[in-house]
Amino acid sequence: MTNIYSYIRQAKLSKKKLLAVLLDPDKLDPNQLPFIVSKINASPATHILIGGSLVLKDVIHEQIRIIKQCTDLPVVIFPGHPTQISPEAHGILLLSLLSGRNPDYLIGHHIEAAPILRKTNLEIIPTAYILVDGGKQTAVEVVSQTAAMQTSDSDKILHTAQAGEMLGMSLIYLEAGSGAKHPVSPHVISKVACGTQIPIIVGGGITSKSQARDAFEAGATMVVIGTAFENNPSFFEQ
Repeated sequence: MTNIYSYIRQAKLSKKKLLAVLLDPDKLDPNQLPFIVSKINASPATHILIGGSLVLKDVIHEQIRIIKQCTDLPVVIFPGHPTQISPEAHGILLLSLLSGRNPDYLIGHHIEAAPILRKTNLEIIPTAYILVDGGKQTAVEVVSQTAAMQTSDSDKILHTAQAGEMLGMSLIYLEAGSGAKHPVSPHVISKVACGTQIPIIVGGGITSKSQARDAFEAGATMVVIGTAFENNPSFFEQ
């Protein structure tokens, strides 16, 4: 498996557009997984993310095994909790929720995760995770007990992203939240892209090709599609 972060970094430098499909373990039917992955294989997707704010079933290991049998795409964990770590994946976005002040999501869960991660061969990618208001309260806010940053306060969002970069994080993830009414605004993406040097991932509330294009044009290296694909596996065929 190609080094995941090096590939993302090179994509930023060459202005290549990357697309990830986010799968929620709690909503996946193992009998339907081969079909779901076949749809991803037929799409422009370059990566598969798996995880979520709430994973209530201990099924992620088997799901990743099935996914890997059906695709050559890198499978990367998008964890909401250390219990979602699986050695079956290729890598993990080690998210630190910099937009909030809940110590569990800033460093607490990472301390729990460290001894688990040391026993795996997962590629660990430190990621500055910034929740931006998407027009509704999302599961991330509820679970983390933190508030999203307001689009109108774009300077603070930029400074938060810059702080993450200065702390040595490899990626910036601007997140509107699953099922958001609207995605992160191009203005915010552009401001962060112009003020930082590391790749930017944008997810949440992206339900159309035009919204994905807007995010790319504003400076995103990777766009994440989750709910739109979850609701319609033929999303990319439209």
